[in-house]
Amino acid sequence: MPSPRDHLSTQERELASVFHSWSAQKTLSPLMVERAEGVYVYAEDGTKYLDFSSQLVNTNIGHQHPAVVAAIRAQAETLCTIAPQHGYESRYRAAELILDHSFEGAGKVFFTNGGTEAVEHAVRMARLHTGKHKVLSTYRSYHGATATSINLTGDPRRWPNDNASAGVVHFFGPFLYRSPFFSSNEAEECERALAHLENTIIFEGPSTIAAIILETIPGTAGIFEPPAGYLAGVRELCDRYGIIYIADEVMCGFGRTGEWFAYHAFDIAPDLVAFAKGVNSGYVPLGGVVISETIARTFDDRVYPGGLTYSGHPLACAAAVATIEAMEADHIVEHARHLGEFVLAPALEEMAAAHPLIGDVRGRGMFFALEFVTDRATKEPLAPYGQSSAPMNELIAACRAEGLLVFANFNRIHIVPPCVITEDELRDGLARFERALSTIDHYYVGAA
Repeated sequence: MPSPRDHLSTQERELASVFHSWSAQKTLSPLMVERAEGVYVYAEDGTKYLDFSSQLVNTNIGHQHPAVVAAIRAQAETLCTIAPQHGYESRYRAAELILDHSFEGAGKVFFTNGGTEAVEHAVRMARLHTGKHKVLSTYRSYHGATATSINLTGDPRRWPNDNASAGVVHFFGPFLYRSPFFSSNEAEECERALAHLENTIIFEGPSTIAAIILETIPGTAGIFEPPAGYLAGVRELCDRYGIIYIADEVMCGFGRTGEWFAYHAFDIAPDLVAFAKGVNSGYVPLGGVVISETIARTFDDRVYPGGLTYSGHPLACAAAVATIEAMEADHIVEHARHLGEFVLAPALEEMAAAHPLIGDVRGRGMFFALEFVTDRATKEPLAPYGQSSAPMNELIAACRAEGLLVFANFNRIHIVPPCVITEDELRDGLARFERALSTIDHYYVGAA
């Protein structure tokens, strides 16, 4: 029997029936995707796009990796789902592999369906372990979209959802390019940011603070690395004042920065680590919390009041095992580190020298951001904080015309392709991006 929707286009059917996240529904024009493979996405109209976004910075091993697809298929033929109180191989193998790449003293893994739930449970564990309630997080951060995680978030997505009752206190983290501390170098920024954090702890009352949560390298907020010594300083403050250190590695973990976890580059050990995205490249929803042995022991004889129907889902865990094993076998983490250091960083610096609109280049591995300004002297952003702009929309459209999918936020483009991208594919994408960028060069008004 014919459907009354048969006369509609596929995009019209999508918009008529699906409510999209983070969007005013009438403004949408989604790309209708047919399939994807490797670092490419194919639209229904046959257009082939090079994926410089890794979708939402999660397809770290690319699309349709054959080993992961095979693992999901094999798991589905044996056990599609089971209640989380039961045990099974793919779940404990996934936990073992995650712990193998975690910090010294990591004890157990609690699985969730994604990153926002991982943050929720990490905070819950910290509060129960310490008996304290407050949690400190930075402005210019993103931690998720559920009740606690959206309040922890330090960007404008929090504003419509923040009722100021979640026990969250925000502070300024280090960000030299737009320093809130008027610093002139990384050493000053580190020292002043740590002093600011300690003052926040003192004035909020250490006896009230359960945890500090930090994205090791903030993702959506701008991909700015903490200065040398900052995270070690945070670790010391946590130890001194009896505060739990939660590392949010949802976006920057599992090879994205050229490390298994980004905190490895800074030689620190958190107490809890929230992860998701790259753990199985998003093939099946999965997140979780790596729990220190000390915090895990809190719940040896005390019931942990939390759980999910799909915690450690068999298909998701099978995908995680195959993903991590493929990353190990193919040296994908090392590949991302090499390309970031020797190809991507130099190429972006050259691009910035040729295009004054690029005010700042920052990142590591396959995790870079370009910040666009109309004047390098004043650092006037090409789009206001929390908003887009006509020039940024033109740049995104020009990238699309070049067959390039990019990750844009405010006045930035994030260069975050899959970690498996080849050098030739990476250079091809950069060439496409530079051609697109050339179409908006005229918006620069400052001195060259």
